[in-house]
Amino acid sequence: MSFWARIREDVLVAFERDPAARSVVEVFLCYPGIHALLLHRVAHGLWRRGFCLTARVVSAWSRFLTGIEIHPGAEFGRRCFIDHGMGVVVGETAVVGNDVLIYQGVSLGGTSLTKGKRHPTIEDYCVIGLGATVLGPITVGRHSRVGAGSVVVQNVPPHSTVVGVPGRVVSEHAKHSETGAPLLNLEHGELPDPVVRTLNAMAAQIHRLEQDVARMRGDGAPDPANAPGTGPSDGTTVHADHATEDAATGDPSPAPSAGK
Repeated sequence: MSFWARIREDVLVAFERDPAARSVVEVFLCYPGIHALLLHRVAHGLWRRGFCLTARVVSAWSRFLTGIEIHPGAEFGRRCFIDHGMGVVVGETAVVGNDVLIYQGVSLGGTSLTKGKRHPTIEDYCVIGLGATVLGPITVGRHSRVGAGSVVVQNVPPHSTVVGVPGRVVSEHAKHSETGAPLLNLEHGELPDPVVRTLNAMAAQIHRLEQDVARMRGDGAPDPANAPGTGPSDGTTVHADHATEDAATGDPSPAPSAGK
């Protein structure tokens, strides 16, 4: 594919990934992600031909002009798009596949001072959310999403969603169109929260254990007001069994409040 055909492809892909794009002229003149990829292709060509210093100079000017730092040794596939892009850093041995969408503040960094492969590989159709960090010679599989602010330090299987610090796989179901063509899922607000999910599971388990203990003691089921999510807003729990025991012994004092 010719150099100019690649540029045209990079410009046109902006209309698929950014609804704010209005015209080819606007995208070509005003989108720093397009400028960064254009200059990177120049720098990468020089790097492969052995003009390493010149390639680094072109890369440095690209960073000055766009706020996006891409090492000339990094490899980019076709139809990649860097949205906004300020603060994006891509290391020397990083490999980015086709149709990848990268948001601002993303870092594809290394975790070793040794020579060789030390930066991540991002396979086709991935979405790397804003502020996400992918570290080390790991692979993010095809059609995967990395949630905003996540820190990924382990391999990600294809068709996965990763969130959290450190990043954890919370979903392994990719979204496709009716024709089978892959789609980039941009619904970042629908990313699950693994911490909340774990806490909810723990609260449900504790409630079941309380019910079992109450049945073993012969007290019946616990007060529904103490079920998870139904207690007082301040997080305290009222224990009705204390009041019952006090009534049986003739003590008119009210049941002690939680924490006393």
